Amino acid sequence: MPTYKLTYFNVRGLAETSRFMFAAAKQDYEDFRFNFSIDMKDGKPDFSTRKRPEFDAAKAAGELDAAGGKVPILTVDGSAQLGQSKAIERYLAKALGLAGSSDVEAAQIDAVSETVRDLKDAYQKVKEDAATKEKFFTEDLPASLALLEKSLPVGSGPFLIGSKISYADIVVFQFLSAPKGFIDDTEKAKAAYGGVERVAAAMEAVAANAEIQAWCAKRPDSIM
Repeated sequence: MPTYKLTYFNVRGLAETSRFMFAAAKQDYEDFRFNFSIDMKDGKPDFSTRKRPEFDAAKAAGELDAAGGKVPILTVDGSAQLGQSKAIERYLAKALGLAGSSDVEAAQIDAVSETVRDLKDAYQKVKEDAATKEKFFTEDLPASLALLEKSLPVGSGPFLIGSKISYADIVVFQFLSAPKGFIDDTEKAKAAYGGVERVAAAMEAVAANAEIQAWCAKRPDSIM
């Protein structure tokens, strides 16, 4: 079996979907985290105060060149390196058996991940304004999830595509439903997908997954 090292900061952020994938696949890996310090302002991280000497040293030494001097970066078998969080997720989906049972299912799963990317972008634009944020949860998100459900292939459930958990389920879970996930108000998100039967069933199934539960219980606590 290949060996894996996932390098990122000591936060959930762009690496957490990949960490969930490792958990769901029961795949051992090195979860390497750069420490950093940051001050809080009005209850939120003030990124202008961020200090990350370990990351800066690794970047200066060329250790992150394969990812353009950024993280996350995935090292496979101690040598091959991959950058960009979405590329890493796609690679892991295939390598860990989370990309469906055919090329068609793999593409359908990837389409779900791209839909989630669009929804994340939409949420980022409105989350700082109370009125537009409320509209997102009560109107935009339910409508978008209903369209997502219509785009899914026929299946017996509970998972979105195919007969077992896939990258599609995990990426939607990290966006909508995971504890301390992407959306900061999981109750409003739950209300938004509550009437979307297949999405709701998939979120319940992922939350009930023993490996996902174990990861949520043991992962390091972090500010984001």
